[in-house]
Amino acid sequence: MTASKADETTEDIVEATYCALCECGYAGLTMQDIADRSEASKSSLHYHYDTKHDLLLAFLDHLFESFADRFETDSDADPLDRFGALVDEVLDDSDDEARRDFRTAMLEIKAQAPYDEAFRERLTEFDDHVRECVRSVVADGVESGVFRADADPEATAEFVATVFDGAHTRAISTDSGLAHARRALADYVERDLLADGVDREVEFA
Repeated sequence: MTASKADETTEDIVEATYCALCECGYAGLTMQDIADRSEASKSSLHYHYDTKHDLLLAFLDHLFESFADRFETDSDADPLDRFGALVDEVLDDSDDEARRDFRTAMLEIKAQAPYDEAFRERLTEFDDHVRECVRSVVADGVESGVFRADADPEATAEFVATVFDGAHTRAISTDSGLAHARRALADYVERDLLADGVDREVEFA
């Protein structure tokens, strides 16, 4: 199989997995569900991935790589703009039923992490990356004078990552959406991060 054909097959399986997760959830998901939404047959899926678990691990790897690629920003860009871009990416509040269904399926996968080391490793990698993104943005903001000199990049990264995670869980369990978390983070940045004398309107909406 040529590299381009392999890439097309991977993209097809990833898209099919996404659609199947949205429609079936994690618990009820089968390889046949994914094959039904893919150009690949069930036997072909098993050729690439022994089990549903293996396929979902590959899917999580793809999600991580896609997120990392999308959030590769210029380190010389404005720190506040970079912070806003991260909030937009992680707390995308688009009114999209498939997106909400997918967040629900991802919460089901997260619920398996305490009992599944491989899931836990993938989710930890994603969490570490998000925290590092925030830490880097805040550190650059402190250095450039946009953020307060006494702002702690590590502590801020832990706080923001916790808000991200909690906002998704709350949105799924209460159907409250993510807009409140976006506004709360904007208030936090304006109140606790912006340096004195920096006259910037902060709005993540």
